[in-house]
Amino acid sequence: MKSHFLLNGGVAAACAVAGASTMLSGNCSAQGLVAADYATNPTYASGWSAGQNGGYGFGPWSFDGTNPTPPGQYQGMSSSSALGTAWTLATYDNHSGIADVGRAITQPGGLQPGQTLEVVIQNPLGYHFYRGWDICVYNGTNNNPGGVNTAAIRTQLFAYRKTAWDVMDYDGDTYTGLDLATTGASGMKYDLTLTSTNTYSLTLTPFSDPTNAYAQTGTLATNLPINWVNFRLYWGTSTGLSDTADNLEISSMIIAGPQLNIQQAGSNVVLSWSTNASGFYLESTSNLNAGAVWQTNYSVPYVTNGLYFVTNAITGSRQFYRLKQ
Repeated sequence: MKSHFLLNGGVAAACAVAGASTMLSGNCSAQGLVAADYATNPTYASGWSAGQNGGYGFGPWSFDGTNPTPPGQYQGMSSSSALGTAWTLATYDNHSGIADVGRAITQPGGLQPGQTLEVVIQNPLGYHFYRGWDICVYNGTNNNPGGVNTAAIRTQLFAYRKTAWDVMDYDGDTYTGLDLATTGASGMKYDLTLTSTNTYSLTLTPFSDPTNAYAQTGTLATNLPINWVNFRLYWGTSTGLSDTADNLEISSMIIAGPQLNIQQAGSNVVLSWSTNASGFYLESTSNLNAGAVWQTNYSVPYVTNGLYFVTNAITGSRQFYRLKQ
């Protein structure tokens, strides 16, 4: 995972990430992607099936654990939701049906401290008593079947006590107060950041009302390290892949590395990144040509308010910086 920055000798700085450049007034930030897949990738143009993999950093999709009866298309592609094109889960039995999908995080060691797993979903808006869905992340080699809830952290909504999202971790259940109607109206962004090998920060942001985002920090359960992501839908009888009242939609999933920030301070440049990314170090080079030599920054970072800081003098016409693990 790498974040690149370019600093010119003048007052402007340019950030270059994934081939894009943005001119800013003396400061910028960037975040590299460790893994990414999108429902719009050409791999899924003809449908969604087990064994496909349209992105990088994740393993192929598994549908193991999906209920085989009654007959129906439990997984497929749809453009009916507010998210546009999405991987779609449906169920066809109001009591025992389950759509079960998941995939591995393929980088060695799985999700690492300082990294964020981000998933964009839209949940069903209909109501079915004692039914629900969940997002489970854990150490495993395949999907959890129905009734098995092994997870380092499980984020769920089951309509038997409340219609609010619930987070289950080492310390038990926490009801968020974030209702299915709010997150289902236009979709929701799920952001899970590891703050150490066994602690996390979770944010659930509804697109219909981002000011109503829910955030929580805590300790993960013991199913570690996290190397598998599992989505399960236990809901009402679907009428097909366009049934947004009953289906669960997923439009994208990425893993982002720690953010590197840069700010010009007179004749110096100040670089900062989160102390959650304790395994990363700063490197720099004067060019990005083939065979570019990256030098480790030997200035010892200092810590303030949960951030590492390094101050370097501006030298030469340009400089690229990156975090490397």
